[in-house]
Amino acid sequence: MSAPPRRTAGEVFLNPAARAAAVAEPPRAPLGLHRRLPGYAVTPLRDTPALARANGVGRVWVKDESSRLGLPAFKMLGASWAAYRALAARLGRDPEPWANVEELRRTLAPLRPLTLATATDGNHGRAVARMAALLGLDAHVHVPKGTTAARIAAIEGEGARVTVVDGDYDAAVAAAAAMADDRCLAIQDVGWPGYEQVPGWVVDGYATIFWEVDDQLAARGEEGPDVVVVPVGVGGLAAAAVRHWRRRGRLIQRDPPRLLGVEPLAAACVLRSLRAGRIVTVPGPHDSIMAGLNCGTPSLVAWPLLQAGLDAVVAVADERARQAMRDLAAAGIVAGETGAASLAGLAEATGGREAGRLRRALGLGAEARVLLLCTEGATDLEAYRRIVGGTRP
Repeated sequence: MSAPPRRTAGEVFLNPAARAAAVAEPPRAPLGLHRRLPGYAVTPLRDTPALARANGVGRVWVKDESSRLGLPAFKMLGASWAAYRALAARLGRDPEPWANVEELRRTLAPLRPLTLATATDGNHGRAVARMAALLGLDAHVHVPKGTTAARIAAIEGEGARVTVVDGDYDAAVAAAAAMADDRCLAIQDVGWPGYEQVPGWVVDGYATIFWEVDDQLAARGEEGPDVVVVPVGVGGLAAAAVRHWRRRGRLIQRDPPRLLGVEPLAAACVLRSLRAGRIVTVPGPHDSIMAGLNCGTPSLVAWPLLQAGLDAVVAVADERARQAMRDLAAAGIVAGETGAASLAGLAEATGGREAGRLRRALGLGAEARVLLLCTEGATDLEAYRRIVGGTRP
């Protein structure tokens, strides 16, 4: 029997539960940590007129996270803050004051030997491994079956032990969680009953992206976005976007932007959960090329924010991501498959079969200002060259 044909048309859900209710102010403290980590720099906010024209909107800004704190993705922001807070809790006191990582490493020395364990499709695990190495700790990273050799090699290159789990991302999460004990801390970006604090800290860490965007637009004298497009895996980054754009102080000042989440068709767990009105698990295989979004279950911590704050979700086919990679490359931006997901979602919203409905619902008119989050660079160079072409990114 032949395999069923792959779906190519996107799927859309307009969230009737979305509301403009204010949420608590996201913390600024993670930014203070990030500024003291080696290689910190504000990532570029790129204006892309060609992408705006192609999608029939007024402006498209791309927050380019293809290089963040020495890694090709934004994940270090959440992993570093969550690890820092978890280590402070294990230490039993605030590690402050410290001026640099060497001083922090000395302060945390009484905790060694200690392992940081996590599960990942690639970028989060590499970030946890990098933070462990900076602090003189061990790292053990679990990855699902089918994770590319390039992603595994990158994690091992940070000095971590990698275990390939015979199962999907959720199975890898379970394996990492089972390691937690007196000599092992689980630093996971997805929450479940009884494990909510650490993934909450991961969400807090992502706030740095959005504080930077505010500062960058203010420095240019420009108004903020009308629509923010954010990729959704377990939901941590999208939850951080909701917290930032729906925060009380901002709602007093101006209307919030519409928030559009993007998922792969093969792993549209947030879309399915919003439709059901509760968290549901999408069974595998989760085999999209958008590997960082191959997640079957939304995070328990992120879910309330996603349900209340996402105005719509689109699930896109892999070919949308491939084309988005090529379009971003033409605009001078190197984006991996997951990093291109936001543009793929915008293209679905403005040119897919439900484009008319989405344009009306989200206000994607000719004057609309759109912010895209490009969350990773070319994490797999061979795949990037195969999709985009050329000899180097």
